[in-house]
Amino acid sequence: MKFGFDIDDTLINLREHAFQLYNKKLNRDVQVDLFHGLDKVEIHELFGMTAEQGSEMWNSLLEEIYYTACPPYPDAVETLQWLEKEGHEIYYITARPKEHGQRTMEWMIENNFPVQKDRFFYGMNDEDKVHIINDLELDYYFDDKPAVLETLRNRPLKLYAKNQSYNKHLDIPRIENWSELIDILSFTDL
Repeated sequence: MKFGFDIDDTLINLREHAFQLYNKKLNRDVQVDLFHGLDKVEIHELFGMTAEQGSEMWNSLLEEIYYTACPPYPDAVETLQWLEKEGHEIYYITARPKEHGQRTMEWMIENNFPVQKDRFFYGMNDEDKVHIINDLELDYYFDDKPAVLETLRNRPLKLYAKNQSYNKHLDIPRIENWSELIDILSFTDL
């Protein structure tokens, strides 16, 4: 079987990592429960920033956000290692900018994600991401972003949302913890 995964906020807790960096850099103490209640992807409003200020802040911290101690979600690495051990193909499809693609792949490998270079796609917008997913003819795909999930909902694949506060309105099967995937797959014909 072919399994496709978004990276940020699907396999790794990028937004919460960025939220913690914002608190530190701005010498603030915005409570994490406010973060967990957000109904949008962007975090800047929690810090009283405009969209423009938020974009500037994000871009100024991009190196730290992407390449420091951003944690994988619990059981993400182990679940993907299990999939690989079971003989399944694992594809990563991320909208991270092209200039961060190679380093992101290296970061994933350093953090023990099973990566094959010819199955790692990056540097595209959401529309291109959907085309790549379709072209790969994936059996399963996992993402957090409502726009991507909505576009894929009627495609011939098993689609799952990585549960996030900003995608709760979607009527799509969800993954809360990555260990659930092994249980889900045990009830299907692989």
